[in-house]
Amino acid sequence: MRYAICFTPAASDPLSYVAANWLGRNVFSGETVEPTAIRGLSIHEIAFHTAMPRRYGFHGVLKAPFRLAADVTEAQLLRDLMRFCGTLTPFHINRLEVARLGAFYSLVPSLPCEHAHYLASAVVQEFDRFRAPLSEAEIERTDPGGLSAAQFANLHRWGSPYVMDEFRFHMPLTGPVSHCDMPRVEQALRAVFEPVLADRVKVANVALMIEEGNGGPFRVHSLHPMGKVSARRDRVPALA
Repeated sequence: MRYAICFTPAASDPLSYVAANWLGRNVFSGETVEPTAIRGLSIHEIAFHTAMPRRYGFHGVLKAPFRLAADVTEAQLLRDLMRFCGTLTPFHINRLEVARLGAFYSLVPSLPCEHAHYLASAVVQEFDRFRAPLSEAEIERTDPGGLSAAQFANLHRWGSPYVMDEFRFHMPLTGPVSHCDMPRVEQALRAVFEPVLADRVKVANVALMIEEGNGGPFRVHSLHPMGKVSARRDRVPALA
């Protein structure tokens, strides 16, 4: 069993609803969602392109999946995450947009968001003590030969190559897409998501996600509000 610390909008957020329909699974309940017909892509093509992100559910990773260290418990992780989130200040991502990252499509901030980068770095450092060391098999699955020197150092120090200066906040929407399919997939993604991307995205909670069984899908275990209880109703700064 593995855990991950992520951001995902609340279950009632329109973006969560649209993402669940696209991916074919609700990250909160874990239930399968019947895909909506989309012009230009068949249901089978959508299922194929979303197979990888469907397993993880709609999220933006802050701390990549990890197994608990031998000397800590889930209860301790929950307690410390709740305490940590109480020290954070909610913020907004100016807006998200559909973008291609290599062969994959994701939602990414339309402008750099320093607060998201700071949040991810703080989470990685604060909760590294809960992470069991990577096994040799887990290291090999990251394809260490294809990493830069900085990414390789991150892998061995933090358990993931894409942290600190190598981090880029993104919310995956597809697995790898072949070059010939990219125009149709991108057009479909824009048609599906752009109606709910006009507004800023409120980042006011951190999600603890849990893997069901060994290698099963991830779902939201718990949402942890950011900020002190007395301050959570205060205004949220508009920060890009």
